[in-house]
Amino acid sequence: MGIGSCQHTIHRHQHHHSWDRDIPPALVVADGATVEFETTDASGGQLDPSSIAADLAGVDFGRVNPVSGPVFVEGTGPGDVLEVEILELAMTGWGWTAHFPGFGLLADQFPEPWLKHWELTPGSSTAPFADGIDVPVAPFPGTIGLAPPTPGPHSTVPPRPWGGNLDTRHLTAGTKLYLPVGVEGALFSVGDTHAAQGDGEVCGTAIESRMGIALRFRVHRHWGLRFPAFETFGAAPGDRATSGSFVTTGVGPDLMVAARDAISGMIDHLGATARLDPPEAYALCSVAVDLRIHEVVDQPNWVVGAWLPRGIVSR
Repeated sequence: MGIGSCQHTIHRHQHHHSWDRDIPPALVVADGATVEFETTDASGGQLDPSSIAADLAGVDFGRVNPVSGPVFVEGTGPGDVLEVEILELAMTGWGWTAHFPGFGLLADQFPEPWLKHWELTPGSSTAPFADGIDVPVAPFPGTIGLAPPTPGPHSTVPPRPWGGNLDTRHLTAGTKLYLPVGVEGALFSVGDTHAAQGDGEVCGTAIESRMGIALRFRVHRHWGLRFPAFETFGAAPGDRATSGSFVTTGVGPDLMVAARDAISGMIDHLGATARLDPPEAYALCSVAVDLRIHEVVDQPNWVVGAWLPRGIVSR
């Protein structure tokens, strides 16, 4: 099942620029439905192949990170978990990477605007950065999440406990993302698609490129998930576990707290799935689980993942 065979479509014009539980759904679907989303790039179409670095000063940040949706998933409510299976991503041939003044991990050291255009050749596994430098292509959605339970608009720039701008490069085709639901119907949206990114997204942008993305939704009840989690299957980019991993995350303004939340989530997971008591699970995390910084630029919140290789637990 992929782009061409989804049951429903969200078109590019069906997008919004903030998370808000009061935005009317663009689509209502049943548990198990497949949906194709047409996305735009992170600039919201403000940059194009003719743009130059000086144009970055005119980018309206109120229009960045538009997300397509929202989708109301029937039978879903607060306390549930929405499983989002990423079926396929279809790239569209062009992308960009930029330094926006004042944005990024080393913003104080790189105060000038900078812009690169990328040629994303269909079917190619790499994109040329410079002579003799090719970057592996691994498309994924940078922003993917649900409406918050708290009222009012919320910016799409920082990540949040219900998802959002997670900028987690491992959410490629074949993975499953689990999001805690805070409102009736979940109200799911997705956008900010990337052709490639390093862990951290340190300059503030990836290879930003509009895409089509095919997803399948399933509802899980009574999981008690506090932050997003996901599963990879097979050798995901950068994953030393060749058969995949289960990943819990922490999302917040302090990397240490986010790391603690990610490990606490993994201890809960090991207790529920492997029947380990907390001291056993904590020790197993120390010897078998990898901590990774997934995103460290979308202030005020960062994302840390705790990776458990599949096959460590066989019971």
